[in-house]
Amino acid sequence: MREILGRRRRLLPQRSDGKPELIDAALTYATQWQWPVLPGVAADPQGHSRCSCPDPDCTVPGAHPFDPGLLAATTDGRMVRWWWANRPAAPIVLATGGHAPCAVSLPALAAARALKALDQTGMRLGPVVASPARWAILVKPYSMEQLGELLYAKDFVPGSLRFHGEGGYLALPPSETGQGETRWERAPLPGSASPWVPDVEAVVDAVVEALTRTGVSAPEF
Repeated sequence: MREILGRRRRLLPQRSDGKPELIDAALTYATQWQWPVLPGVAADPQGHSRCSCPDPDCTVPGAHPFDPGLLAATTDGRMVRWWWANRPAAPIVLATGGHAPCAVSLPALAAARALKALDQTGMRLGPVVASPARWAILVKPYSMEQLGELLYAKDFVPGSLRFHGEGGYLALPPSETGQGETRWERAPLPGSASPWVPDVEAVVDAVVEALTRTGVSAPEF
């Protein structure tokens, strides 16, 4: 099972360089999987900063909504096609929460160690999105109340864990952002209307335990 989950698959139409077209990927997410998406702000084409949004200190360059705003996210194929026909290089941004997956993200090095530890326990994970800086494990939608109760019950939670819930967002593959390429570390398995994802409780419990067990030091959190 771990071997199958870890195998990267060509799920989307490919360009001549082997990468999926952004518009085709966006349409798959929106129309087949019913994940609401919208175009993110692109990296600065002039190279003056890593993001073309007005914030010179943007912490997620090229990987966030700007115009249109997050509330415009949709599963309407006509709108998605129009957006990427006009902005073919725009990153694909998922509006997390509602009926769409949420995510738990952590720094790339800690994430790689955690996933290795989870594989050794046989835990089933769904898709994992990776960028050079952070990896995000997709999970079932959760409420802020549910997340609050989960974190309150724990003695310790690494401060660098980030939670992409209702009202949040996440850049999806094959987006190029100011932080680098976004790819699938664990690709969704084909053959279903929407990829399976685990509960947030199971993921947070397992990740915290795995990081503690593998001895990742505090600075790496």
